[in-house]
Amino acid sequence: MTTLAAPSSPDPSRYDVDALRERLRPHRDGRVDDSIPALAGADPDLCAIALALPDGSVVRSAEADVRISVQSAVKPFLFALALLDTDGGALDRVGIEPTGESFDALILESGTGRPPNPMVNAGAILTASLVDGAGPEGRMERITAGLSAFAGRDLDVDDDVAHHERLLGDRNHALAHLLRAEGVMHASADDAVAVYARACATLVDAETLAVMGATLAGGGVNPRTGVRVIPERVARDVVSVMATCGMYDGSGRWMREVGVPAKSSVSGGIVLAARGGLGAAVVSPPLDAQGTSVRGHRASAALSDDLGLHAFGR
Repeated sequence: MTTLAAPSSPDPSRYDVDALRERLRPHRDGRVDDSIPALAGADPDLCAIALALPDGSVVRSAEADVRISVQSAVKPFLFALALLDTDGGALDRVGIEPTGESFDALILESGTGRPPNPMVNAGAILTASLVDGAGPEGRMERITAGLSAFAGRDLDVDDDVAHHERLLGDRNHALAHLLRAEGVMHASADDAVAVYARACATLVDAETLAVMGATLAGGGVNPRTGVRVIPERVARDVVSVMATCGMYDGSGRWMREVGVPAKSSVSGGIVLAARGGLGAAVVSPPLDAQGTSVRGHRASAALSDDLGLHAFGR
């Protein structure tokens, strides 16, 4: 991939995110996801970039306050909450290996019946079901509160998006029934999908996603609030799985080109957790064949090069 370097300082606090954004905007390849009406109506020209620094400050471009539903970018945070609420027991119920398959593949581990990892739909449906709460409503409340703690502010849920996710999520229902049949998930299939759908419908923007990424990158402490959201070990486990599985069957290419643990979403968001406690996010709806934001991939590669973020760089 040809990266797009922005004229800026290697100091993240002085990085010119708007210059990078202007370089990206002419790139119009990719396709907006149309699996539900709210996604199909996304603005293909939307492009926003944000960096969340360890001191709690945020460097943000224009449009960094435009909200999208978080969709699959919620998966690392569901995994974190499940690890926290089960005292690590979630690792007995979900694998941590990449699959090379699509995010919604109807595949479980041979012999165990576990989802292959928490970054695919089967794994996220399971981890959402492991979060504490009295029934589905209690789990939904716990997840919204947990995501808000990662963000450092109260987050809202788009009820219309959640409704369509449940209504049109036939493959997710199939995965939930498979998990039930294998005995690895105890919640009902309908309840599990409802909880997961509502988590995916949480509204975020580039600035919020960057702060959430920084909370993971900073060992579980929110850089804005100073509150420890998860233990350092949980943060390490989550970021490790993001590195190997976060970009689905494009994870190897991503780590070679960008080298930063990340998670994509069909709404066009990408959240990154970089070394040194830096969080980053890009929001741009047009997607490539792997379901990754095209501009988001280019922006992430540029940020990695310009700021020296590659995990295996000098």
